[in-house]
Amino acid sequence: MNSMNDTGAVAGPASGRTSHTHRLRGLTGTGFIATLAAMAATTLAAALAQAVGVDFEVPDGGETIPLSGFAVVTGFFSAVGIVIAVALLRWSARPAKRFVWTAVSLTAISLVPPLLAGANTATTTALLGLHLVPATVMIPTLARSLRTRTD
Repeated sequence: MNSMNDTGAVAGPASGRTSHTHRLRGLTGTGFIATLAAMAATTLAAALAQAVGVDFEVPDGGETIPLSGFAVVTGFFSAVGIVIAVALLRWSARPAKRFVWTAVSLTAISLVPPLLAGANTATTTALLGLHLVPATVMIPTLARSLRTRTD
């Protein structure tokens, strides 16, 4: 064997590992920025809904959902989405496609609780819309990142 082939054989796995680490960091960085955008968009949409008269009072417990609650829940579930995207990047042959199917399915499931909460029509409608706001930010952003990271 000549030394060029030996060097190429040794460098191959190391560069693959570096590339994987780079893709992972890129995905998590993109996901973090998208999470901040989703939190801001959802909180802003909730504030606008409150401004037009939506009270966000849920009869099951009789409490009103605070604006900060929208940001916290959005941040938490966006982080869950990032974890799912990272797992699919690691273990799926088609991570973007699997992510979109998983995220859309989970978003559809998330629409059930507002329908069952017994809130008034305005609150229920606003809550349904507020479930879709972060989904429209997170799903395309992470799916696009998964596509570009696996090319």
